[in-house]
Amino acid sequence: MTTPKLSRRFLLKTGFKLATTVGTAASLGHLGKISAFAQGSPADYKALVCVFLFGGNDSNNMVIPMSGQAASQYTALRANLAIKNPVALGSTGFGLHPSMTGLASLYSRGNVALNFNVGTLVTPLTRSQYQNGSGKAPSNLFSHSDQQQEWQTAAPLENLTSGWGVRVADLFPPANAQSCATGISVAGNSTLLVGQSSQQASISSDGFGLLGEDGSAATTARDAALQQILKLDSGVTLVQASGTVMQGALEMAALVKNAISTAALPVTFPATSLGQQLAQVAQVIRSRTQLGAKRQIFFASLGGFDTHTDQLNSQTALYQQLSDAISAFSTAMAESSIAAGNDVTLFTESEFNRTFQPNTNGGTDHAWGGHHMVVGGAVKGGLYGQFPNLALGGESDSESRGNWIPTTSLDQYGATLAQWFGVTNLLGVFPNLSNFNANQYNLGFV
Repeated sequence: MTTPKLSRRFLLKTGFKLATTVGTAASLGHLGKISAFAQGSPADYKALVCVFLFGGNDSNNMVIPMSGQAASQYTALRANLAIKNPVALGSTGFGLHPSMTGLASLYSRGNVALNFNVGTLVTPLTRSQYQNGSGKAPSNLFSHSDQQQEWQTAAPLENLTSGWGVRVADLFPPANAQSCATGISVAGNSTLLVGQSSQQASISSDGFGLLGEDGSAATTARDAALQQILKLDSGVTLVQASGTVMQGALEMAALVKNAISTAALPVTFPATSLGQQLAQVAQVIRSRTQLGAKRQIFFASLGGFDTHTDQLNSQTALYQQLSDAISAFSTAMAESSIAAGNDVTLFTESEFNRTFQPNTNGGTDHAWGGHHMVVGGAVKGGLYGQFPNLALGGESDSESRGNWIPTTSLDQYGATLAQWFGVTNLLGVFPNLSNFNANQYNLGFV
């Protein structure tokens, strides 16, 4: 049977559930909360961890200039949103939001790379090319759903229907049909990991296994009945396919429950949404030998960044959560019971930055290029890329409110991570990368 192409409308409508074990399971009576793992030899283990900041992170207040003309422009133009006491990053002339002391400490140890002005691009683009239409821009800029999709598919013209993470995962398939998925989400269904061949596994915040499973006679009987249903030959291809996915998910759930250690993690993670997601990632990574995992890609997320109003208060709490969770995760990876500090690289994504000029409601509006961080023991810490000219209507501004045209493409950012992961055919994962200078496919931060 020919596999139909997945349309963008269909993917958005279904929330990208079709290719996920948890999505398929949930469609059969809330039996979702299923996990899946187990792979080949762990001798050369590496993991990527994406933390997606949903809503459009105003990174103008995450990385703050503290000296020179940029600092003067920042104070004057950010007005009531200007951060007065950033945490200095050594003698770089930049600082982080004061809620991000944990990440500032990691930066001082050389474990954080800050990438300036990253965004979706079709080709390198100047202000004049954008304004006169002589250069191509990504589809549907400033739309939450479109830019979330483009960041996770690396398809600025929306001409691909798989996530770039799953295209990487396809190059590192599980050892056999009963091994764990390479792509694992701890934040529900993820576009980054959706594809037509590989399936992402999904872990719920309640842990591993089926909803309501407690070892009782009643749940044992329910599971036995479900197994009988799955073995029926319905004669309907779609139902049979769903049954096959469910059966595989049940088998992998059993594998993971046996493999994941119940011992306390070596670090206490914050009792926040992101803190608990990264704790689950840490549990899986700690059990990589038992699971036989060689390559894994994780997806976590934090929402609330659509700060059209009350931005200062919102960002204070959000950045505290982000910094504390990543700091705990980084510490855990380096602990001797996990010992994966140099093998795990965490990175941020967000659909877009926000306008440098505030609006009249104490917030900011949708913009374009923004700053992103990469964290890990293998990271070559420092500042990367080109910081924008902060003049409104200046060479970096696509319009007149501080809407920065990216100078580093998502393709280059992702390709650098993918190459560290072991990908050699970068254009096979990031076809749009060919529009950029081949000498800049790898940005050098890891």
